[in-house]
Amino acid sequence: MAYMSQEGYDNLIAELKRLEGIERPKASAAIAEARDKGDLSENSEYEAAKEAQAHLESKINQLKVAISEAKIVDTSRLSADSVQILSKVEMTNMANKAHMTYTIVSESEADLRQGKISIKTPIAQGLLNHKVGDEVEVKIPRGVIKLRIDNITVG
Repeated sequence: MAYMSQEGYDNLIAELKRLEGIERPKASAAIAEARDKGDLSENSEYEAAKEAQAHLESKINQLKVAISEAKIVDTSRLSADSVQILSKVEMTNMANKAHMTYTIVSESEADLRQGKISIKTPIAQGLLNHKVGDEVEVKIPRGVIKLRIDNITVG
């Protein structure tokens, strides 16, 4: 089961509709076009189109599984008392005093450019269930960093 926001769930549904409604017909058309070019045993265009279709179908199936396992989190019931999924956490790196803000989201919603990190990342795991003012040591691939939680908001 994957906890996610309504927005994240809606994005998955939209992507599935796009893949099934637009990309799948394109893939079928590419296969038909390549097949019309004759001998399939030496038709690399046909093989490439079949491979692209298989990749597309795999992606569609993964999305269907993600949607079926999704559990939408009601943000009105979340608390800003401690860090949890959909918490927006403002923190300070105690070593270099750098300020960072991340929102902890499901794996499928993670987007570092938007400041959204997966709940499965070491930083998110290290922050979970901690409160404002807590200093936590988080083990990351490059070692251990010490973070102070400055603020927690929801949504």
